[in-house]
Amino acid sequence: MTTHVLGDTSVMLGRSIKHVTRSLDTIITVTIMPLSFLLLFRYVFGGAIEANTDNYVNYLMPGVLVIAIASGISYTGYRLFNDMKSGIFERFHSMPIARSSVLWGHVLTSLVSNAISVVVILLVGLGIGFRTSAGILNWLAVAGILAIFTLALTWLAIIAGLTASTPDGASAFSYPIIFLPFLSSAFVPTETMPGPVRAFAENQPVTAIVNSIRALFDQQPVGNDIWVALAWCVGLLLVAYAFAMMAYKKKIA
Repeated sequence: MTTHVLGDTSVMLGRSIKHVTRSLDTIITVTIMPLSFLLLFRYVFGGAIEANTDNYVNYLMPGVLVIAIASGISYTGYRLFNDMKSGIFERFHSMPIARSSVLWGHVLTSLVSNAISVVVILLVGLGIGFRTSAGILNWLAVAGILAIFTLALTWLAIIAGLTASTPDGASAFSYPIIFLPFLSSAFVPTETMPGPVRAFAENQPVTAIVNSIRALFDQQPVGNDIWVALAWCVGLLLVAYAFAMMAYKKKIA
């Protein structure tokens, strides 16, 4: 049974990956927007921002990675919505395949495509001054945090793709998530913010995620930030997965 599910999921993954690679505009949009933010803050705003660091690229890199993932998962909801409207789901369900593999194909495609986007941004970052002393374990920890964050947001995208009534609705949910890094420690220290904004920034998930990744890149103690970040990500993942499966079962009932 497990082999059957894994085999079906790999087929669905291959199908979704082909759709992504054939859609050049999707690939460009997912990578260009966060790269634009990286270059904008590095060369336009960087000189005017006091971030208590000699290398502002190092400071802003974690936030740009978060924005890249938030931007990338919007296409998961969009692709799933198109599958639902095209009738392909009904065709899949009439075939002897594991029903869960249809969703997991989209989820794993999100992981792969966002991982590629993150690697591209890191390479560009290295070209404009990003430097890190992180060791193998630090890199694995960063990869783990970003993977769990991607999974959590992807299952939110699955909910949107299953319940939206228009293509725009399937992807629009990501806009507030993309905006969250700007109200966090991603680009400026929270200490520089006015009281109410600072209170929000210090108690939302992106700040904990960004602070953890920044500390791991610099080989500094992560403190409680990493546990707060993991609690947010895992909690959101479990809730989103539960609601996504409820919406899926209702859709195919």
